[in-house]
Amino acid sequence: MLLKGTHILLGVTGSIAAYKAASLVRLFVKAGAEVQVVMTPSAAEFITPLTLSTLSKHPVHTSVIDGDSWNNHVELGLWADVMIVAPLTATTLGKMAHGICDSVVVATYLSARCPVMIAPAMDLDMWQHPATQANIDLLKSYGNHLIPVGDGVLASGLSGPGRMAEPEDILKAVEQILKQKQELAGKKVIVTSGPTYEALDPVRFIGNHSTGKMGAAISEQLAQRGAEVIHISGPNAVLPTQDGITIINVKSAQQMHDAATQQFADSDAAILAAAVADFRPETTADQKIKKKPGQNEMSINLVKTPDIAAALGQAKTDKQILVGFALETQNEIENATKKLHKKNLDFIVLNSMADKGAGFGHDTNKVTIIDREESVTPYPLQSKKAVAADIVDCLVRYLI
Repeated sequence: MLLKGTHILLGVTGSIAAYKAASLVRLFVKAGAEVQVVMTPSAAEFITPLTLSTLSKHPVHTSVIDGDSWNNHVELGLWADVMIVAPLTATTLGKMAHGICDSVVVATYLSARCPVMIAPAMDLDMWQHPATQANIDLLKSYGNHLIPVGDGVLASGLSGPGRMAEPEDILKAVEQILKQKQELAGKKVIVTSGPTYEALDPVRFIGNHSTGKMGAAISEQLAQRGAEVIHISGPNAVLPTQDGITIINVKSAQQMHDAATQQFADSDAAILAAAVADFRPETTADQKIKKKPGQNEMSINLVKTPDIAAALGQAKTDKQILVGFALETQNEIENATKKLHKKNLDFIVLNSMADKGAGFGHDTNKVTIIDREESVTPYPLQSKKAVAADIVDCLVRYLI
């Protein structure tokens, strides 16, 4: 049974469709899952916490604080293998989309590190309103999964889209997500991430503005899908927090090269998301370089650093997949395509510095994926978590 032993967290909000939560909990429990439920206070007007507590065999929380006790929404978010909000009202939808944390459901959602699925329920005009659709798009851009609404007679008497999906359909959607989570089981994938620092002396270095956010998001997405992940990170970069990720910390391009080539031999794939310095100082001073009296200029001789993509591209077998990144400022497609072939990559992820909200330092990114047949697939500006999912989707097509 696919759901056996799975931790499922169900969020219930104040819709007439809340009565379906009882059937949903029973289906999950029957499938072997362990279920916990959080509810908004208005949801308790439609179905009692006692009902869902009895069915789930766990206490049900309607508030972050009950009397003198604090319900640890952070622990709930970490406990869950998947979180489903069903039914999801327009009110809670807007709060989730914009981080308005005034209920235990939204607080737990903001703490969740697992896949999150939403099953909206509202009337026809509410569902079709541009504000609702914008909030749906925003949640999807965060990497959340939409369970499509049903079409039929609604509580108002109108007929059309807006019904919450039936419990059996939600169960199937959850099973599909869990299958997806395991599609890379048994695969080992290397991810390089962050900047490299090339030392001038014990104090100064040549570096760049990479934060490592993109690489961390990729590693977390890989781990969520069951891969064994080796995350090779440059200094001061954002690190992934998902279970199943081994982190190797390095500083220089040479150290990153050595770690990547060592790990690649028995890996199924490598995604090279790091911003690696192309040059380093020819010599590194043992002591801090001091400015001399009257000195107005300083020259530093630079030499090439090892080319990690080229080294792995030369070493890779037909069974290994190599993914590169290209950050370009001009002739983007042409330059990225040349790099793809020169480095023997299977596909390349192109960033353009001309795209607002993309590149270093942002929580969003806008990429174009180019494959060996020079097929070009552009993606919209979206969260780096969503971009990571698109990149891993592409990798899966090569590996599975």
